Amino acid sequence: MKKKWWIALCSSLLLLTSLAITAKGATVFWEPMTYYNSQTWEMANGYSNGNMFNCTWRANNATFTNDGKLRLALTSPSYNKFDCAEYRSKFKAGYGLYEVNMKPAKNVGIVSSFFTYTGPTDGTPWDEIDIEFLGKDTTKVQFNYFTNGVGGNEKVIDLGFDASQSFHTYAFDWQPDSITWYVDGVAKHRATKNIPKTPGKIMMNIWNGTGVDSWLGSYNGANPLYAYYDWVRYTSN
Repeated sequence: MKKKWWIALCSSLLLLTSLAITAKGATVFWEPMTYYNSQTWEMANGYSNGNMFNCTWRANNATFTNDGKLRLALTSPSYNKFDCAEYRSKFKAGYGLYEVNMKPAKNVGIVSSFFTYTGPTDGTPWDEIDIEFLGKDTTKVQFNYFTNGVGGNEKVIDLGFDASQSFHTYAFDWQPDSITWYVDGVAKHRATKNIPKTPGKIMMNIWNGTGVDSWLGSYNGANPLYAYYDWVRYTSN
């Protein structure tokens, strides 16, 4: 009887590792990245975005550590071939506050990210809001957004610490007339022009670039490299 009770309790706790509640009209989605919740998330697998992405997305490159973190890996299966990782929600979300507790990878020529995205593959305009770490200098973070495919809104912020050395919380508050980005709860940048409006998936990835050396620096082939994610939270309007 005790064994059956313990199994039931453990099953209930697993179901609670992702939480969506409604309070005062706002929906809160929160998930600790402790295991693969296939009801909520999916992993890109077996294809490449091409262009500046010099790798193939592999589901096997998204794993979970013993201390309960999502680990996205950049690896090399053979000479001058690279595998990367992308993790994304199955649902789309709109205006609200998006937060992540993460630690990016450090190396020239790579990107670790947290962002929202929707585009032609979803039958929608290309709308995207980004938090990106360029591995060449992880004492900085880059914020950006695209509205119907129009970008050019990059803003690089000095952090005052090396993001690759410890976990910190990064966020953006997306509203109809503005986007405000935060680092550890402190507002760092605000945009008010041509704001995206199309709901998108919540996404995280790590990848190495090609043909964009002026932006990322020239990737030197170093691997494996890892970006870590502790938890994600979305609070709707």
